[in-house]
Amino acid sequence: MYICICNAVTEADIRNAAAEGVRNLKQLTRLNGCGSTCGCCKEPAAEVLVQAVAEEQAIQNMIPVM
Repeated sequence: MYICICNAVTEADIRNAAAEGVRNLKQLTRLNGCGSTCGCCKEPAAEVLVQAVAEEQAIQNMIPVM
């Protein structure tokens, strides 16, 4: 699903960014322009990013370190 129509950023793009280490909306905007045009997507983009970051951290906490 598109989150930022102006810059063609999807929910999957935001989740991939979180997996690559993006942790806040400012970083996300620098990476793919999300929220930089009209700004209507900032709130939903931030919500998706927060959820994706939490999921990434949960996955990392489950992996045993050898």
